[in-house]
Amino acid sequence: MSADDNDHDDPEDTGDVRERIEQEADRAVEQFDEGIVDLLAWALDTETRARIYVHLRQHPESTSEEIAEGTGLYPSTVREALAALTEEEVVTRQKRESDGAGNNPYEYSAIPPSDLVNTIVGDIQSELNTVFNLDDHIGGETTLEPDDEPVTISVEDANDGTDDADASEDTGDDGDESEGENDDTDV
Repeated sequence: MSADDNDHDDPEDTGDVRERIEQEADRAVEQFDEGIVDLLAWALDTETRARIYVHLRQHPESTSEEIAEGTGLYPSTVREALAALTEEEVVTRQKRESDGAGNNPYEYSAIPPSDLVNTIVGDIQSELNTVFNLDDHIGGETTLEPDDEPVTISVEDANDGTDDADASEDTGDDGDESEGENDDTDV
């Protein structure tokens, strides 16, 4: 046996390797989380709200105190952000059930990301239609019907792709009914 063979069996070396791997994994997760938080900060208006959303996706049914501990945010900041997120229906809340007497705090959960995307898309679509119809608003004359929305953004769930294809085969529909002259506005 050579000296190299003995080095691989050393428990200290194995522990060092495991520790380095765990540190790198933790760093990768932290970088991933920061990237997600940055993206969500754009969608939810602030980094605070994004951190709360991510925490609630990882730990549903958390109290404001648990969220503050998990995110490192001040409790008052968390409560203020939760009130706004609840009002905007990005977060749901319900009283925590307990058998004993006393104060039952609210527990919060975040809506699924697909619902969040649909909300964001609806808001963006509305704003783009306002810009598109700006001349009508400025001139006072309306050339479009009140419900006309020339900009339409559609979101397709990746899981629905196979179901839509199967459904269109059954009906003989090729699934292209949404295509029209405004194709460049579809996302």
